[in-house]
Amino acid sequence: MSATPDSADGRLVRPYGDTTGDGMVQVSFTLPLPHSKTAEGAAAQLAAKMGLEPALVVHAKPMGPDFTFFVVYGRVHHLVDTSKVRVVERDYPLLTPPEVNTAVRRLLRRRLVVVGGCIGTDAHTVGIDAILNIKGFAGEKGLEYYRELKVVNLGAQVSVPQLVERARAEKADAVLVSQVVTQRDAHLLNTREMAAAFREAYPSDRRPLLVVGGPRFDESLVAELGVDRIFGRGTTPGEVASYLVDSVRKQVEARRSA
Repeated sequence: MSATPDSADGRLVRPYGDTTGDGMVQVSFTLPLPHSKTAEGAAAQLAAKMGLEPALVVHAKPMGPDFTFFVVYGRVHHLVDTSKVRVVERDYPLLTPPEVNTAVRRLLRRRLVVVGGCIGTDAHTVGIDAILNIKGFAGEKGLEYYRELKVVNLGAQVSVPQLVERARAEKADAVLVSQVVTQRDAHLLNTREMAAAFREAYPSDRRPLLVVGGPRFDESLVAELGVDRIFGRGTTPGEVASYLVDSVRKQVEARRSA
């Protein structure tokens, strides 16, 4: 995206392709049509209805006998007002691993217990392993590296009842769930099922923190999905650890003042 001539402060922007403010974008999609000239024409027509003008099919690849994948290039005329963009900002301080360990020891006087896994039929553990495993992600060590955190990684295809049972057995302070499979909104359905199960299994003031993450989550849907936090793509272990510490601190303070 680039600033347009009618927005010197960069508040109004439009996409950038070849030259500043030219509005050029590239989109990809699949149509349930065998690869043919007719299919390419259908892709161009769809892109035109999406507002691309002109819409040029720059790539078409058969996906089996009945489907075709397309990449379409074209110009849009829409502007984005960045002053009206609403996102979920980080509302807690980022801590180093030693700071996390010190805070947990001071707040709980024991290790903070984290249970994590992939629920439902999701077998993609890359996300949860990036956060939990000691090797970590983006140059940061995972939560297993933190001395004051006890991490239980249940791996893939964990049922919701199994997750609740293990969380109770481990006396978990937090439950971390990664969801990569999103066909038919499976990630949303699984998350709602998990949240409902934990509400039934725990008193409201004793339920562990419920944290979900994945590349297709909308971070603003916390209340709708019934969880405490949603993390999107690119989240690092340090961000998750810092969030857990901040949330536990708030819980401890609330209990002391009750």
